[in-house]
Amino acid sequence: MAQLSGFTVRDRLAWEVTPELYRAIRELWKHHSLAEDRRDLQGLLDTLTKDCVYEVVPTGERWEGHAGARTFYTSFLGAFPDVRFDLKEIVIGPQGVIEVTRMRGTHQGPWSSHAPTGQRVDIDVVISFPWDPAAERFSGERVYYDTARMSQQLGRDRT
Repeated sequence: MAQLSGFTVRDRLAWEVTPELYRAIRELWKHHSLAEDRRDLQGLLDTLTKDCVYEVVPTGERWEGHAGARTFYTSFLGAFPDVRFDLKEIVIGPQGVIEVTRMRGTHQGPWSSHAPTGQRVDIDVVISFPWDPAAERFSGERVYYDTARMSQQLGRDRT
């Protein structure tokens, strides 16, 4: 993800947190998470800036804007329709949210470069939700996971 609204990482590091800002970011993340659990795409989009960016860092794939976020979620939820996320860790601050979550699901549709395998996936994922203070929304998601472990679980690497 490029610089957020012209702010560098150093600029964002200097942002002060207030109890009100912390609560606002936490509540929006909860709204986002619950919308994802309900498969409520509009509810997810309501938590995002219009120019949001979704990026799967290990693969370099990215989707832009609400249309891109909708495409990301439609393809992801089509690939793993029974996906479940179990939160392991979370950090909330004025820059946004970082979560570490256990992702479990069955690979039933195409995802990234993987054709559907029917295999179960059980992998830790780290997701960053950068905060846009002007819009008071998240500017997207940046997703990180171990690609070798994912490929192994999908039967692509049998070593």
